[in-house]
Amino acid sequence: MKKLFLIALTLTLGALSLQAQTIPSQRWQMRLRGVAVMPTESATINTIGGNININSKFIPELDFTYFFTKNIAAELILGTTKHKVHTRGSDLTAIGGSSSSNVDLGSVWLLPPTLTAQYHFFPDGPIKPYVGAGINYTIFYNVDAGSTVKNVQYDNAFGFATQLGVDFKLSDKYFLNLDAKYILLQTDVNVDASNLAPNLSIPAKVDINPFLLGFGIGMRF
Repeated sequence: MKKLFLIALTLTLGALSLQAQTIPSQRWQMRLRGVAVMPTESATINTIGGNININSKFIPELDFTYFFTKNIAAELILGTTKHKVHTRGSDLTAIGGSSSSNVDLGSVWLLPPTLTAQYHFFPDGPIKPYVGAGINYTIFYNVDAGSTVKNVQYDNAFGFATQLGVDFKLSDKYFLNLDAKYILLQTDVNVDASNLAPNLSIPAKVDINPFLLGFGIGMRF
């Protein structure tokens, strides 16, 4: 019985020691990045046809990461961006325009909080690559329809996010970060153009699908 007790105690202490090795002493990370947001847009536009153009932007971004173990973490990404929007090659002959017109749709702000689950390779090394995947929920706000149409409405939407990045250790507390994300994001858009023709409504399905490339500095705590 005494021998069994000693074996059980040894196994328990060994398991606790192994667990302690996998739990980081600094569970939180915070990063401040500069991020290039580059939509890879396309659209199906009813009534007038054509395609969509959404401009690229460069924005600041803040994110927080929590480590469950040295390898497994979850990251919440926060940032907001304003984009200008217009159609390309739309047919406006029904209202006296050309058969290949660009229609100004003003601008819209996007707030896309994104949560990813990550796996970090070589957590104790000076160079720490990681991969991640998760969900995004994009909120469209402060819509400015511009000077052509009466109003533009965007539906908030969920998207799927993938992530690839690497941290470069500067000290036990600070590090540099390079990060790339691709978000599959589609929204339903309705353009109220009743100022151009009675009861003219233009629905569209728009794929925004932004590619985000960021570089910044982080801190562990």
